[in-house]
Amino acid sequence: MGSNFLRDSCAVSVSKRTSASIGFAVPLAITILVMEDEPLIRMDIADQLQNLGFRVIEAANAREAVAQLDANNDIQVMFTDVDMPGDMDGLMLAEAVRNRWPPIKIIVTSGLRGVLLSDMPNGSRCFGKPYKVSDIADAARELLAA
Repeated sequence: MGSNFLRDSCAVSVSKRTSASIGFAVPLAITILVMEDEPLIRMDIADQLQNLGFRVIEAANAREAVAQLDANNDIQVMFTDVDMPGDMDGLMLAEAVRNRWPPIKIIVTSGLRGVLLSDMPNGSRCFGKPYKVSDIADAARELLAA
């Protein structure tokens, strides 16, 4: 792919808090909304992110994603596929999230079409499929640490 496409590999950084009851730093769980229309792919990434310590909320389409965002004010990161069924794809949702919930960090993925940097909201990340879930987790941590 050409230089107009965004690719990245990010360093790990985890927010920590000290719990007086246990006396040591405990990583805070990052809440991530995973929007993917393919159920097996969505379940797989959700399971892998949970195994990496994330709290995962799932959505199968943009309508479900907006409902989850309305219902869960603790969502910090949204990970969305670009190619989604319905009248709003992942890039349109990313723009809507940036406008309505500016603090939420955005990570998109696409396996069918190239995503230009100019197609995405500022500060977003993009990964082609197939991706490593550890790269998604690292990107989420880095975006929140910035």
